Amino acid sequence: MELHWWSIEVFDGPRSSAARWQDSFGNALVEAAVTHGAYDWEWHRHSWGVLFEIAFRADERFAEFHALPAVRAALDAVPDPINGLLVYPGRGGSSGRVHPRRPLPKSGAGAAPLPVEPARTELHLGPTEPPVTTAGVTAA
Repeated sequence: MELHWWSIEVFDGPRSSAARWQDSFGNALVEAAVTHGAYDWEWHRHSWGVLFEIAFRADERFAEFHALPAVRAALDAVPDPINGLLVYPGRGGSSGRVHPRRPLPKSGAGAAPLPVEPARTELHLGPTEPPVTTAGVTAA
């Protein structure tokens, strides 16, 4: 059986935490999910907020769940209404990764070329005509 996972990330706000939001609206979200065909769900608390992962057997079921008035009210009440909510398909957050990915520097074709010092050229000045004199006196 194939499950279609969706993620709802709620970030902490300036005056309230996402954990408090979860305490207030978590039960209503789980109840709405279960009554509308959710097969599995998980809550994760992070230092930046909370993550609600929910799995349905079809993507259309999530659209129905997302359109419910109780779900819309919960999502409208997140602690940071401007930048504090992400809803997207797939599992989210750290997806089980314990340590953040730190890619190594690129080598070979993906690396920037090393700076090359321009070649130095030597200039030799030839003799001047008439010969150089001092104080405007010319040689005879």
